[in-house]
Amino acid sequence: MIDLAFKNLIHDKIRFLITVSGVAFSVLLVTVQASILAGLMNDAVINIRRFGADLWITSRHSESIDFPHFFSGAQVLRVRSVPGVARADNLLVYVAQMVLPSGAMEGVMIYALENPREWNFPWETVRGYRGDLERGDFIMIDESSTRRLGNFGLGEYREVEGRRFQIIGTTRDARSFIDVPIVFMNYGPAESLMPLALSGTTAYVVVKLLPGADPQSVARKIRRLLPYNDVYTAEEWAKRTRDYWLMKTALGLDFAVTVFLGCLVGVVVVAQTLYTSTMEHSREYGTLKSIGCSNRDIYAILVRQATIDAAVGFVIGIALAAVFGWVVKGRGLALEMTPALLGCIYLGTLGLCVGAAMLSFRKVSSIDPALVFRN
Repeated sequence: MIDLAFKNLIHDKIRFLITVSGVAFSVLLVTVQASILAGLMNDAVINIRRFGADLWITSRHSESIDFPHFFSGAQVLRVRSVPGVARADNLLVYVAQMVLPSGAMEGVMIYALENPREWNFPWETVRGYRGDLERGDFIMIDESSTRRLGNFGLGEYREVEGRRFQIIGTTRDARSFIDVPIVFMNYGPAESLMPLALSGTTAYVVVKLLPGADPQSVARKIRRLLPYNDVYTAEEWAKRTRDYWLMKTALGLDFAVTVFLGCLVGVVVVAQTLYTSTMEHSREYGTLKSIGCSNRDIYAILVRQATIDAAVGFVIGIALAAVFGWVVKGRGLALEMTPALLGCIYLGTLGLCVGAAMLSFRKVSSIDPALVFRN
């Protein structure tokens, strides 16, 4: 039966090529879209995960780390009094304007933390010493920012909101979903850049717990203490940020429509070619029935054909997606093709191809074994 399934496929090589191409195109489209979405979602929460805070305190109804609402910075003193809290510090996050050497203005996302050395902030320093941020008007810029800010070197100066800062280091793995360059500085200079708007305020309070402290228990105590703020564990805050971009913007719907169209192409191509093949080989299937094969045996042949189409198309599609990922790697577009994602795509491809093959089952069940004896 297996040999017959394979022989039926390669009997018409052009048709087999068309079928595999349709599956490969679907796999390519779905993989690229899913990988881009996974990369964007990672960018949206990477700063939360790399920060190392156990709890995040935000203003009420904040939905994304990139869009904070400011509240009184004095709340951090109340948080520090809660049992189980080892550290609590204010974190400023906001967009400012940087003047480039060309004279152009570029928006940058400022991250400024009280007591940065206690948090290993910034979390991954490539060049420079993070403790120097506390010495005055100094900044560190993430190395991914060169695409927007141009090349920069240690010791150079950049003007941020009309104030000169010296670049003393570069960082890695600090990204924003909205693709704004990340700049790190000390809390005092960041607050004084916009004194009217930021004086005495904070975007977040980040909390590190004592060993053995239960995050949910401490979070409940803080919520009772700060009824007009929201308190999240790091994972809860990351999930809320992801959900904002997926559910409250058009991003999720756009990707869902693209993936649906990719799946539809694959199903239509496989269903059409397998149905046509079934019609052309109806006499062979009639012969199999006349020698005692059941409909289930014929179904197994069709499923085997669909499985081969799915496997070959999947390999080709993933190879093309990998090439695409390599081409766009240095252009600010990150594709995350994890084993779990590829496994899901393969199972989806297999399921769709088998589902398409089932459209031919009815035709097979109606084949008359006596067909083989007719002219």
